[in-house]
Amino acid sequence: MADKFILEFAKLIADKPEEIAVYREDIDEGFSEITLVTDKNDTGKLIGKDGKMISSLKSIISGCKAKDNRSYRVTIKSNDEY
Repeated sequence: MADKFILEFAKLIADKPEEIAVYREDIDEGFSEITLVTDKNDTGKLIGKDGKMISSLKSIISGCKAKDNRSYRVTIKSNDEY
């Protein structure tokens, strides 16, 4: 659920939405890591000025914890890092 939301959110903001991919790795029963892979130019756009965009996204995703009892870590990487 959270990974699908992040994908759709990122596609709305990105200049190259076709190059966005989201990977979810379940670390244990109550924790997952979501990695958002984007074009190099879109990485900065999704992080935002002073990290405000990614901080807001993480706040929204923390609301998912109440619904499915799972914590999430969200990271953004560019295509050349992944």
